[in-house]
Amino acid sequence: MKPMLRRIGRLLAAGVLTAATALVGVVATGSPAQADGCYTWGRALTYGMTGEDVRQLQIRISGYPGYNSVLALDGSFGPATRSALIRFQQAYGLSADGAAGPQTFSKLYALQDNDCTPINFTYPELNGCNSTWSGGAVAAGTARFNALVSMWKLQALRHALGDQSIRVTSGFRSYSCNSAVGGSANSRHLYGDGVDLGAGPHSLCRLAQQARYHGFREILGPGYTGHGDHVHVSNSPVRLWSAPNCGV
Repeated sequence: MKPMLRRIGRLLAAGVLTAATALVGVVATGSPAQADGCYTWGRALTYGMTGEDVRQLQIRISGYPGYNSVLALDGSFGPATRSALIRFQQAYGLSADGAAGPQTFSKLYALQDNDCTPINFTYPELNGCNSTWSGGAVAAGTARFNALVSMWKLQALRHALGDQSIRVTSGFRSYSCNSAVGGSANSRHLYGDGVDLGAGPHSLCRLAQQARYHGFREILGPGYTGHGDHVHVSNSPVRLWSAPNCGV
């Protein structure tokens, strides 16, 4: 977990930004003020737009695709992106108009740290193997990016579960790390997007059940061989949900 004071400071800053936006009467097409050192959107985003700014939005709302769905990170603002954005806006009590303007950006700035990770998860938390993200099934940069997307999905899952902590027990693994713990030869941990979750404020079954709404193609939990003490989620290209003891 990140330091509490840091999170409070970011939330206060977001509140100031929102208030300032209201006072000066910035319209939806205006450029939002920079909130941190990660990424700043320079235009409002609406249906039909394309670009890197759309892709950056998609990364951060990738945990809101709806039940049994995955949001493509293709930089194209289509129906799926609009629906995911509406769910995100509804989740945080924003005006759910399916367009990303100052209000939406303010919330996203409040939710991200300067390294672009969501405020409740960190790169080290998703990598207990090595600090270079190397030695896995994909290039180090790809593994790190995959972990970032997983973190935003976990942030959405965490919010849906009442903003209580989620305990991460395993993330990225190199081949040597994977072998040391007896991981499968094709484990998604080797790609950086596999994450194991332990019981904490929420039961394993509650985690597995709720994960179905947050963009995870692979959900393995109680009742699936070797997963009696954790829930595994990933962005596997092939859908596999199996937590029989939880009805998943």
